[in-house]
Amino acid sequence: MGQFTQLKAADGQSIPAYVATPSGKPRGGIVVIQEIFGVNSHIRSVADLYAAEGYLAVAPAIFHRVKPDVDLGYSPDDMSAGMALKAASEALPSPGVMQDIQAAIQHAAQAGKVGIVGFCYGGLLTWRAACNLQGLSAAVPYYGGGVTTPDEIARKPRVPVLAHFGDKDKHISVESVEAFKKAHPEVEVHLYAADHGFNCDQRGSFNAEATKLARERTLAFFKKHVG
Repeated sequence: MGQFTQLKAADGQSIPAYVATPSGKPRGGIVVIQEIFGVNSHIRSVADLYAAEGYLAVAPAIFHRVKPDVDLGYSPDDMSAGMALKAASEALPSPGVMQDIQAAIQHAAQAGKVGIVGFCYGGLLTWRAACNLQGLSAAVPYYGGGVTTPDEIARKPRVPVLAHFGDKDKHISVESVEAFKKAHPEVEVHLYAADHGFNCDQRGSFNAEATKLARERTLAFFKKHVG
């Protein structure tokens, strides 16, 4: 089990982050970027899983600048609240939450090389981090909403990227995933017979088979590039 600590962004803003520490010497650091539902029990469990694999896992509260202590479930009302928080986050003056993710990378770097993984909106932020931030060695966006839009496709990653998508995702068309693949042959892209949010066992779209395969691929990817 991890605990919350405070990070400090470049502008001096203090940002809470859930930090899960491995039992032995860390093999590296993993930054875990939340969905639109905050650093909730699911995201904390993801961080705990990476800690169990030997990584120092850091999950920053990326909505802290727009609303502190966000911890939502997956009901329709929670979805609406999360979408509003995402819109508010996207409306922040640049660099917005990216400086909070940079602070999380710097915290994780005490463990060695750093990878980043994110889900849904966090997948989009993970892609942006791979293209814009310092100190990363690998990035893994899961069903990143917006990643396959023309503006995001135009970005160029600075580090190796592994991207997971579901072919039943109503938010991210298979056609747009194919366009992303064509534009980024350097990115390892996998498409699963699954829906948006397939990695979250608290959602109706949870898919155990896709989760297991994506996790195996992600762990192998981080082992290769992070340690």
